[in-house]
Amino acid sequence: RLGVDPRQADQQVRGAVVLPHGTGKKVRVLVFAKGEQAKAAEEAGADYVGAEELVAKIQGENWFDFDVVVATPNMMGVVGRLGRVLGPKGLMPNPKSGTVTMDVAKAISEIKAGKVEYRLDKQAIIHCPIGKKSFTAEQLTANLTTLMNAINRAKPAAAKGIYLRSVVLSSTMGPGIKVNPLKF
Repeated sequence: RLGVDPRQADQQVRGAVVLPHGTGKKVRVLVFAKGEQAKAAEEAGADYVGAEELVAKIQGENWFDFDVVVATPNMMGVVGRLGRVLGPKGLMPNPKSGTVTMDVAKAISEIKAGKVEYRLDKQAIIHCPIGKKSFTAEQLTANLTTLMNAINRAKPAAAKGIYLRSVVLSSTMGPGIKVNPLKF
């Protein structure tokens, strides 16, 4: 929980960070690209690569067999037609989160390595996964430290008072464990 006002545009906190030990999940990546970029995406390990034919498949068949969408800037006109469908699901490519880029190979490798996005919600809270139960304590600590450093670096200049109000860790359906925010 952060001490910023999420209604103010100059106090938004969002970004993406690559966790050193990943999230422990297999991520399926869809890439909108043509030509050289499409070849680079396939070599980098993208699960689905295409252009207009994928737009038709998503709109016509209601196909959502992917977790992240990456697009090149020249394909955003095509992807823009999917805004109503991808937007509410949080899948719309965005330059701020690094999913609209000319270097698709780098974006795909980061996503597969465990890149997570963090974003402020309406109550000034950031929810973000840092690992799985099967991770060691050292792996979870490294992931948490990396995420907290990124959130601290993203502190807006307009933020006044205490920035980190509280930090709580929990398993998916488990009780929350409070962590002293002064450690970060």
